[in-house]
Amino acid sequence: MSSAVPFQVVNPATGEAGVPHPFASAAELETAVRTAHAAQRPWAGRPLGERTAVLRQVAQFHRDRLDELAETAVREMGKPIAQARAEVEFSADIYDYYADNAESMLVDEPIELADGDGSALIRKQAIGVVLGIMPWNFPYYQVARFAAPSLAVGNTVLLKPAPQCVESSRRIAEAFAAAAAPDGVFARILASENDLAGVIEDPRIAGVSFTGSERAGAVVGRIAGGSVKKVVLELGGSDPFLVLDATNVPAAVDAAVEARLDNTGQSCNGAKRIIVVDSVYDDFVESFVNKLAAVTPGDPMDEQTTIGPLSSVRAAEILESQVNRAIEAGATALLRSSRDGAFHTCGVLADVAASNPVHREELFGPVAIVYRAADENDAVQIANDTPYGLGSYVFTGDAAQAGRVADALDTGMVYINGVGLDAANLPFGGTKRSGSGRELGALGIREFINHKLIRSVPL
Repeated sequence: MSSAVPFQVVNPATGEAGVPHPFASAAELETAVRTAHAAQRPWAGRPLGERTAVLRQVAQFHRDRLDELAETAVREMGKPIAQARAEVEFSADIYDYYADNAESMLVDEPIELADGDGSALIRKQAIGVVLGIMPWNFPYYQVARFAAPSLAVGNTVLLKPAPQCVESSRRIAEAFAAAAAPDGVFARILASENDLAGVIEDPRIAGVSFTGSERAGAVVGRIAGGSVKKVVLELGGSDPFLVLDATNVPAAVDAAVEARLDNTGQSCNGAKRIIVVDSVYDDFVESFVNKLAAVTPGDPMDEQTTIGPLSSVRAAEILESQVNRAIEAGATALLRSSRDGAFHTCGVLADVAASNPVHREELFGPVAIVYRAADENDAVQIANDTPYGLGSYVFTGDAAQAGRVADALDTGMVYINGVGLDAANLPFGGTKRSGSGRELGALGIREFINHKLIRSVPL
């Protein structure tokens, strides 16, 4: 893995840089791994109610310090403050969800035997230390969705945060300390990418949860696979948003705007490719462009701000370069975007041919691509013509059509006639190059578990 910059918060809205934090030394990483490994069996041996009590207190910490935690995220990556609060609240809900439901999720599963001789069951047990390598775009939510189920099972957790998320990750560690979690149950490691490879390979690490780019995820997957350990990968997405009839075009437009601009367009499962059937294309696109044109980047600490800066100047430069390359390759800018430092205005691209590089890239910011589809089949073909397969959105008043299209889409998630429908009890994950494995819901708790068969016959 390549080297990385030191851990440091640089406020993308102001450019103000916080105190840099040095990478952990080899001795510090060894101590962290050793402590987590030593703590795991005692933690798993505690009654489930004691483990879930810690999760409940962590959830309460998030709620009690809602504004403080939200403001930290704003300083780190520019998320609008209202969305930051919503993220912190959702994270608390995730900790509570697993605290409330772990008992039923971890109950033994008896297996009916054909011959009736003796008994057999599946017992769900912890596997050990789980390393979480987390991104910057949702600094609390991403951690909660991998850490909460792992800890409920009895695994211990090491968190490697993104370089600019040093403060939010510190606050999460404080939450576990305030909840009296035993030493080593949850700890963060400020590891460089080069040193992180060694941590992944360490035999005391039983599993790895990674959320981030496809490039980095491929490296993590290779290292973990070479060490024969479980890995869950949640990578990029270029989610399609299909509008298939004229049942409620205004509602579909509003939903598309919301799905494209969430987190200033920096969401893996944000709607990035808007695919509209020919019969409603002109009306939809005109309204969609007008609504995006009315949104301007603003101060992320302002309650009324819809989009703030991107996470960094570099992130905005990358998006600007993608838009420019797309136009050079023949795309039409229905709404021309521009950049000012880390701030990037909304944009809409059309006439993006399959040969255009941006057709198979992920635009991580407030720029959408619109496609005209001849009919339902053409819309599905366009939607599936991507290396990604995370989520998708389908808008239609025809229930039968919605079912057909949901079955035909090559994605891990399909949302029909709605956006922002994520919940703690709903699984999250994708197919193809969007990754493997699932987080959240009952499926999420099964990823880092030893599903142990216990078969017994009488003597």
